[in-house]
Amino acid sequence: MKRNSILLSILSVSTALIVSCSTVEKKEVTTLKEALGDKFLVGVAINSNQADGTDTAGVALIKQQFNSIVAENCMKSEVIHPEENRFDFTLADQFVAFGKKNDMTIIGHTLIWHSQLSPWFCVDEKGKNVSPELLKERMKRHIQTIVSRYKGEIKGWDVVNEAIEDDGSFRQTKFYEILGEEYIPLAFQYAHEADPEAELYYNDFSMAHPGKRDAVVKLVNKLKKQGIRIDAVGMQGHLMMSFPTPAEFEKSLLAFASTGVNVMITELDMTVLPWPSKKLGADISANFAYEKEMNPYPEVLPDSVSQAWNERMGEFLRLFVKHANVITRVTVWGASDEDSWRNNWPIKGRKDYALLFDRNHQPKPVVTSIIKEVLNTKKANP
Repeated sequence: MKRNSILLSILSVSTALIVSCSTVEKKEVTTLKEALGDKFLVGVAINSNQADGTDTAGVALIKQQFNSIVAENCMKSEVIHPEENRFDFTLADQFVAFGKKNDMTIIGHTLIWHSQLSPWFCVDEKGKNVSPELLKERMKRHIQTIVSRYKGEIKGWDVVNEAIEDDGSFRQTKFYEILGEEYIPLAFQYAHEADPEAELYYNDFSMAHPGKRDAVVKLVNKLKKQGIRIDAVGMQGHLMMSFPTPAEFEKSLLAFASTGVNVMITELDMTVLPWPSKKLGADISANFAYEKEMNPYPEVLPDSVSQAWNERMGEFLRLFVKHANVITRVTVWGASDEDSWRNNWPIKGRKDYALLFDRNHQPKPVVTSIIKEVLNTKKANP
């Protein structure tokens, strides 16, 4: 009898442990893509170390939290088309392969952009502007070679990037100098010819400025009137702690949606660092000298600043959820704070805290809050 009692006790304990372990195994951690994936794509820009698997911690975070990826740098002209008669698809192929392997929606970035542009693109061997005819030929070959290579694999493309100034005027790039406004519809036309099924986007920063807002609305309506395909406006979410206000951002969001295209939040981050110029925007060519006072948090972010950051980012995330009927994708510009371009722009050597996940790849409080709010809303309105 005693032996039987002991056996029964062992079996009871074993059963309890099995049940306990099974319960733990079934309990899933709710992620951004699980909470928000039925509202819009939850995207992230990935770098080459993540695409090739070198950054294992970053890869794990990306696979866990996101269902869409965009190329941070590997598809920009200077990388993918460094010489007129030479394309280099090494990094772009790795990026696309990563997305396919992990069943993620893949976004291409960017086809025509004045910055990070291959030096040869708009000039002849003497450094003078090429003729309009030759620039059209180069644009067409560049766009169609890239788009056709990934036909059926990439869902959509940022076709033209940052063509309009904050005041609504056209940015004085080489493309505009040589071709005028015509380069924009031509770029969309060339991309559509290469992959008729691919979505096509216009992408720009500081979109809450009224002048830029009105100009982009005018541009979209003009393209549509010409019969040119455009599927969405990408609102780069490079936020600051003081600009823009959620209300102004919302005005632009609704204005773009009123044209009949979708809206995408394409490059979401928010700097906590001092700003060296009021008229800077997100021009990547800007470069200022390092000064200690411009890098106030070299070790850790004070709790008060962290709390303010999380509260403000929460306002914008709630805004995106509110307008999920017109927003089809929200993409953060980097997986963790360590990956953010904000650490070195526009002043090299600074330490910023601009993204949703910290340098240890842990979610910031705003992530947990938004997930909880969305899940509670779903439970209340099944």
